[in-house]
Amino acid sequence: MSNTYVLLGVLYLVQGFPYGLQSGLLPVLLRTKGLSLSHIGLTRILYLPWLLKVLWSPLIDRHWSRRTWLLLSNGGLSICCLLCSLLPPGADFSLLAWLLFLMHVMSSLQDVVVDAVAVAALTQEQVGLGNSLQVVAYKLGSVIAGGGALTVLELVGWRTVFLLLTLGYVLATLCALSTGAIQSPNPEHPKDQKKPLNRTKLRDLVGKVFQVPGTSWAAVYVLIYKLGEQGSLSMVPLLLLDHGVSPAELGLWNGIVSLGLSIAGSALGGALLSQGRSLLMVLRALLSLRLLCLVCQTLLLSAMGASAPDSTPIMGDSSTLNGLVLLTLVVQHFMAGVITTLTFSLMMHCTRQAQHHVQASHYSLLSSAEVLGKVLFGAVSGIAVDSLGVSLSFCVFICLSCLPLLHLHRVPLFLD
Repeated sequence: MSNTYVLLGVLYLVQGFPYGLQSGLLPVLLRTKGLSLSHIGLTRILYLPWLLKVLWSPLIDRHWSRRTWLLLSNGGLSICCLLCSLLPPGADFSLLAWLLFLMHVMSSLQDVVVDAVAVAALTQEQVGLGNSLQVVAYKLGSVIAGGGALTVLELVGWRTVFLLLTLGYVLATLCALSTGAIQSPNPEHPKDQKKPLNRTKLRDLVGKVFQVPGTSWAAVYVLIYKLGEQGSLSMVPLLLLDHGVSPAELGLWNGIVSLGLSIAGSALGGALLSQGRSLLMVLRALLSLRLLCLVCQTLLLSAMGASAPDSTPIMGDSSTLNGLVLLTLVVQHFMAGVITTLTFSLMMHCTRQAQHHVQASHYSLLSSAEVLGKVLFGAVSGIAVDSLGVSLSFCVFICLSCLPLLHLHRVPLFLD
């Protein structure tokens, strides 16, 4: 089992690289070049391959081995990073965008395989620790490729950053080759896996997925639980950049410190579950605290005069207000880490109600719903701020953060 934990940790770590590049490095670089919040928000469409996980999973369930899929995806990711290292710093953004898009495709393929391994290998008692490991490793990877890369970019250069990421993928591939934790997809149903997936069988598979108790409720929850949070976390760093916070400072506080605390929050979430705490009670408490933090952040942004970057703050010294807003950002990341771990555990508990041969597809459906909510709202959050102004748009984020609390009142009995 220890080998399984090591493998899962390494693979979830490198899965965080594309997210870190997309969320930590790219927006700041684009904002320093003068792009609007609306255009920067629209770069979130590069996450769309993660929505295809629902399509990948039936193929992965039935064709080749999990080891083969991992080698293909990691090999593709290594090549993409190597090509990124060859791009000059001032290269056309479209080239980098296409490479990032391909990285998201390969990473989403890899994620389906690793999720299937986790669901099959972890026992009921190990789910909390396994999901904590998943979130911690993924966020550590995003810290390395996002805030870490942004902090050292001026010191080591663009090429060295991507060569180091390439090395990370190569090491992950060697780890996958050296362990026996990954077996063929579904040894209990070898004949079913080799049958071609025609339209009728695909329809039957979808039907079986939605017949699993609690699936519709869980899909709605993971779709909405991060909407307000994503709007805030994606816009606040760019607003701080407009108010004099340097890219290196953002890389440190929003990248390394914030996501480091997010990792600590994820570890805390796993610890709380391993102690037998009620998942839903802890989740309700944290969602309420997150809402309170967002309200405080909105008040601080209004006081800072964030809707007009060149204006004088309504109250207090600008550096003090910047520091307070950064503090709310750090707290948000910590709570997001705990909430994400609890949510993934909720998803896995729901998936365990499914038949073994559709578990990968079921978990991928829930994961895709989560990505859909984050991608769509993350893409329009910049448009909302540009159109409505900071104060009004953040009031919308507050309202959206109330939705998951209301939805938890309708939780299925077997999850309560």
